[in-house]
This record gives sequence, structure tokens and C-alpha cells, in this order.
Amino acid sequence: MTEPTFDVVAIGNAIVDIIAPAADDFIAANGMTKGAMQLVFSPEEADALYAKMGPGTEVSGGSAANTIAGMAALGSACGFIGQVADDQLGAVFAHDIRAGDIRFDTPARPGQPTTGRCLIFVSPDGQRTMNTFLGASHYLPAEALDRDLIAGSRFLYLEGYLWDPEEPRAAMRAAIDVARDAGRKVAFTLSAEFVIDRHRVAFHELIDGGLIDVLFANDAELKSLVETDDLEAAIAALQGKVPLLVVTLGPDGAMAIAGGERTTVAAEPIAAVVDTTGAGDLFAAGFLHGQVTGESLERSLRLGAICAAECIGHIGPRPIADLKALAAEKLA
Repeated sequence: MTEPTFDVVAIGNAIVDIIAPAADDFIAANGMTKGAMQLVFSPEEADALYAKMGPGTEVSGGSAANTIAGMAALGSACGFIGQVADDQLGAVFAHDIRAGDIRFDTPARPGQPTTGRCLIFVSPDGQRTMNTFLGASHYLPAEALDRDLIAGSRFLYLEGYLWDPEEPRAAMRAAIDVARDAGRKVAFTLSAEFVIDRHRVAFHELIDGGLIDVLFANDAELKSLVETDDLEAAIAALQGKVPLLVVTLGPDGAMAIAGGERTTVAAEPIAAVVDTTGAGDLFAAGFLHGQVTGESLERSLRLGAICAAECIGHIGPRPIADLKALAAEKLA
């Protein structure tokens, strides 16, 4: 097996987030569930909701892309595969990810639909309510995969959000085959309960087939996957099937289970919750960076918590602080 030239390559939704503050009564009046994510199925619906937003901030997003941005900021060598359209938001996404020293070579898709966007309303308590129009991101073909990049990366990182449509699902299955044939590891994040509800059988097939080396989930997602209200029962059902199971617990910290042993850490203290958008993505960034650099599970979990706390402390899902310096200070 040849030595990898990249640490992680991710496949995920290529989306631009548009973030604006909103009162709780605005969220309720527009039929949204506070703190949840819902899909917007037409550009017209997305445009109508966008017109109601107050002044906002545009920043490239997408779950796996956020994770890769965090890893690159920490010093990992990263690549990203995702579909944008040949339009203004597509150019914004491509610029932002390449500016982070991340390899991104997926050709832009001409015509409709437009590049994906996520309209995010941030409540006064920092909770984010997301409305996602996936657009071009759900038309990623297997032919767009950079197989050499996948084979040359220590980890292939996949987001559950992209499992829904047939075309990128086939692309991700092909990517798993490439990674496996090259002797690389596959990490998978379950993303959200609604995704699990739609693809529970397929996710269990991946896990039971031994195709997932690292599984990321929060406590609610893990319980949903196993269809239980008991977190310990969910852990017991999965820990023998996944070499490394990583579970985030919100303000209660996080845990990693490997080889029957459990490691836990507390959440990192923060001055104020400003915006929880991307916190789980940045946790995964810190944890995976720790793993590719040979850190212990405990230090990898702590690094994940540090990155998540940095993200929660400001608007937007990408880091704005110097994560390298922050990690060096906190882990000293």
C-alpha cells in the first residue's frame, strides 16, 4: 500500500449558507420548527423565504465541507468532492474552499438547478433553524469522482445528508469501493434523524458489511438509528460493528468507543452560545485531525470539543479563530 498524500477527502453537499438573526415568533409564523432543519424543494420557495430574511451573512457551508475546512485550518491535507452549478454562488463556494488550501476540482454543472443554499435563522439563544435548498449538490455523478484523490487519502469522509438522492448515493458507494481497494479508512456521519428515517436500512447495511471504520452521531441520531430511547442500548448494539464510534452529547460533552473501551470528555466552556450552526461539523474536524496526527482518543475528543466551542462562539459554520494556535493553547 502506497503512503497517502492527503489526510482526508470528503464528499458532501456544496452549499452556501445565508445566515440572519430572527425572533422566535418569526420562525413560528413561517411554519418552521425552531432548531430543526427542513428541506426546501423548489427555487421559488427558497426565493420567497429569502425575501423575508433580514440582513444576512453569506458563507460557504455544507456539513462535510465545514469539517474539511476545520481540518485544513488545523493543518491537515484535505480535498473535497461536491457539486456546484456554474453560477455566482458556485463561484463563491469554489473560491472559499480553495482559499482554505483544500483541493477542489469537481467541475461546475451548467444550467439548472442553481448551487445549493441554506437559509439559516439564528434565534436570540443561538439556536439555528435551517431551510435547505440542495440544488446542484444533489446531482453529483460517479464520473465526477477523483479516484486518485480518494485512493491517496488516509480517510474518506462521507455525510449522510448526501445519501438521499440516487446520483450522489451511487457516487459515494463507488467512492467507498475505491477507498477500500486502496486500504483506506471510511468515516461516516449520520447527519440528522430525518436522514436516518429515510435510509436506516441502507445505513445498517453499510455498518453490518464492515464498510464504516468511524461513525459520527449525536445521541439522538444514534438512538434513532437503532430505534431505541436508551442511549446505552444503542451503543451496545453498534460498538461491536464499528471499530470507532464517536457520540456527541451537546453540553454534556462527547465520547468515543473503540475495542470495548469508552473515553469521555466534557464540553469546552464557552462565554456565550452565539450560533450552533456547524458545531458538530467542527467537532468532527477536530477529532479526525487528532486521529490522523496520531493523538489519543481523549486528546482527539478534546480537540473536537475545542473546535466546536470556537464555532458556537460566532456566527457561521467555519472557524474564524486560528485553530492551530487555539488547539496548542488548550491542549498544552
